[in-house]
Amino acid sequence: MNTDFFIDLLHEVKEFEHSGSCKPGHTVEDFRLWLNDKKYRSESPATLFRNENHAAALTENEICKQVLLLSRYSRQLVRKGLSSIPELANEEFTYLYRLKDEPLLTKIQLIERNGHEKQTGTQILKRLLDHGLIEERHDEVDKRSKRLKLTEKGEDLFHRSVEKVDLTSQVLSGSLDTEEKDQLLVLLRKLNEFHAHVYSEHKHSEVSRIFELIR
Repeated sequence: MNTDFFIDLLHEVKEFEHSGSCKPGHTVEDFRLWLNDKKYRSESPATLFRNENHAAALTENEICKQVLLLSRYSRQLVRKGLSSIPELANEEFTYLYRLKDEPLLTKIQLIERNGHEKQTGTQILKRLLDHGLIEERHDEVDKRSKRLKLTEKGEDLFHRSVEKVDLTSQVLSGSLDTEEKDQLLVLLRKLNEFHAHVYSEHKHSEVSRIFELIR
């Protein structure tokens, strides 16, 4: 084994020690996980497709990768940020907040506002009902239909969670400055408007059919 290997290893250790991942009492396992994460971040669909001789929309594939990663990180962060309020620690808080903003939605309206499949949304609503955070009432016009509203307990939990949700949201925005946040928000809203249209109008279409919408 040559000396260059040890020199490279020491450079990696030094970089690890100056990273945010290095904490007091860190172990070799922490270093190994940091190396794996660094390697993963350095790779991109461009490298993968080029190595496998595939033609692909490289920028769009990289966007897909970043969006999926951000989704996973945000879910972990929300669970951590709301760990002291287990009733809301998954995606329940988005339903509670939507119902606070738009009272008396039907179940399907609330599920669609959150962009979920019916089965997933129904499970979240059941948990909120079981926790006594929301209640059902018959529609005044169509007695067969039921609408949802926050209970007194749900209202209380909403107000208790605001500070934690706000702090979590700020952490999720990372170290972006104000201008970068504004730019990102514009792009995310534009992208979400497109996907909201796909969700409502082309929910059962094949991806190839949806692709025609952007050509």
